Amino acid sequence: MPERLQYHDLIDLALAETPSLARELMNVIQDELDAHPQHFALRESWRRLRGSFVEQLESRLLQSLQAVRRGDDPLAGGPPRRSTLDGLSLVDEHQAQQDVAIAQVAQAAEDLSRAELHQIGNFFAALRGIARARDRDNPLRPALFTQALQQTLAMLAPTPQVQHELMRVAAQPVARSLHRLYGRACEVLQAAQLSDMVAAHGQARGDAFAHQRLAAARGIGGRPSMHGTLDGLSRRVDALNSRRQPLDDHAQQPFVRPGGPDMLSRLYDRILADPRLLPPLKALLARLQIAVVRLARADTSLLRDDQHPTWALLNRVAAHGMGFERADDEELQDFLHFMDAEAQRLVDAPTPTAALFAQVLASVDARIAQQAQRSSLVNTDALAALEREQQRKAWRELVREQIDAQIADAPLGPRMYRFMQTAWVDVIVAAMVRHGRESREALDAVELVDAVLDSLSTPRDRAERESLRLRLPVLIERLNAGCDAIRLDASRREGALNELMGQHARLLRGLPAMDPAERRPPAPRTAPAAAPASTDEIVQRLMEERDSQLPSLWMLTDVNRGELPTVPVQLYSEHDSPEARIALQQWVDGLRVGRWFHLCLQGDWRTAQIAWISEGARYVFFVGREPGERLSLTRRALEALLANGLITALDDDSVVQRAVDTLISDLDGG
Repeated sequence: MPERLQYHDLIDLALAETPSLARELMNVIQDELDAHPQHFALRESWRRLRGSFVEQLESRLLQSLQAVRRGDDPLAGGPPRRSTLDGLSLVDEHQAQQDVAIAQVAQAAEDLSRAELHQIGNFFAALRGIARARDRDNPLRPALFTQALQQTLAMLAPTPQVQHELMRVAAQPVARSLHRLYGRACEVLQAAQLSDMVAAHGQARGDAFAHQRLAAARGIGGRPSMHGTLDGLSRRVDALNSRRQPLDDHAQQPFVRPGGPDMLSRLYDRILADPRLLPPLKALLARLQIAVVRLARADTSLLRDDQHPTWALLNRVAAHGMGFERADDEELQDFLHFMDAEAQRLVDAPTPTAALFAQVLASVDARIAQQAQRSSLVNTDALAALEREQQRKAWRELVREQIDAQIADAPLGPRMYRFMQTAWVDVIVAAMVRHGRESREALDAVELVDAVLDSLSTPRDRAERESLRLRLPVLIERLNAGCDAIRLDASRREGALNELMGQHARLLRGLPAMDPAERRPPAPRTAPAAAPASTDEIVQRLMEERDSQLPSLWMLTDVNRGELPTVPVQLYSEHDSPEARIALQQWVDGLRVGRWFHLCLQGDWRTAQIAWISEGARYVFFVGREPGERLSLTRRALEALLANGLITALDDDSVVQRAVDTLISDLDGG
């Protein structure tokens, strides 16, 4: 690589272009709003925020690009998330909405600048000594710019709905503006005489998901299930071979004896040629081929039954292995060591059977789940709290009833009475969720109710008044500590606590806590007033959303699903139909600990493994390839990503299906 062009040169170009890019985006978004009458309702919101738009967007872009120039990746390790219990990251419905919007804009930019991004990505890959460029190795990928845009609109837009709609409007304008930026970067590469070099670096990135569109073209409404595909392939090969007459016994035909080892050999060759498989994984699958070939001689259903446990085993092993990026990953090596013994068990069997493959598959599933659960041990306390979160609503009702009965005849002032009914119920329940129902913290919060009521008993003599005087500072301090634990605003506590201290002042003067002439009107039983949007309150609201239908906001997004590895999505996105609800439920029911998924978060596709699923799948906890990549998703967030094609299981796109698709393509081409 010539010295005259360095890593930071293209970054410096982007830094220099940032001010004009921000102004250009403001103008083209304005043009887009003016050009389409359907955006009329957005114009007023845009008019109010556009005065700060350029400054804020420029600031965020400069901050991200400067981090890139230092060698950091602002998108690495996952996007910033709200933290929930014990610091565990949470992707809720609001965060998923942002991810959908970012993915839409990033996809539009990638579609328009595919050739330019290929050259730029290869340039950075060559500098880093990477044989094949990956999207995330390009520090100037569209996700960097779209995330900055989303953060700018999130700060300036009056509502999430306006923010989301403006992101949709901005998709094509952003794509065109970035296309010009990427075009200038490619001109720099050309001036440095690097265009040919980077174009040929490594292997050209093919369409990784072309086989999915091939399969989808043979079905209706999305990619069909694998059922019948092997049988259909075998029948087509039967028909093809029946029309061909070999010249002699040694003639070589593309496919002979479709139920026998020749077709199996070709299918297995396609499996081992899958570019997603790491070398040690290919070696393992090659060992298994010995047992598979022996099984095929005795089991004629193997090449006609896609539900055969043999294919399920190959898919599971391959999908788990594809969750790792490096062949030397310790967890992958541990899994391969385990599989060596299982493979030998199949190879050594006198007569391999489908039942034996099913037994090995069960062992593999158990091993993968065990390995994934180990990854969640560092978050045991947080996950236990997240599990208890599901009881928050029921516990609130129970605690509220108990406190209502406890304070019904107590000499509490109206403000303190209401405080105990609402805020202090939240304090008790929060302690139960965070520390456990029978924890010392929860019991202390419950016992404080008795302490408050005891403090309002009229002292009989000077000694009791002095004892009360000594107890009061500690009592008020504990009340304030409880309020701090739920981040209760000062305005919601001061009135009640001042009223309580006024009653204490009466008691210390020898008067009853309440003037007998004063009668507290019965407080109506209503739902607690909405607290500020604290993390606990956000999680609470998520847990109270019982239905799993998607809000209409998700249907506003037109994601280019043909380019995304998540199919089918058409049915999932029909959120108001019984079929969609059934499909969503079936998908959720199919979630298993240990399964690997691709998720698109903040415009970047990431790979993560399920390590824990709460009861009812209200929360799903993922661990990434790196130790620090840990986050939980609410069920509604998962459904939102699914409906927009932004999450897929690795084994949904199976290694066997890819091989079958390739063979069918070969037949079609012939």
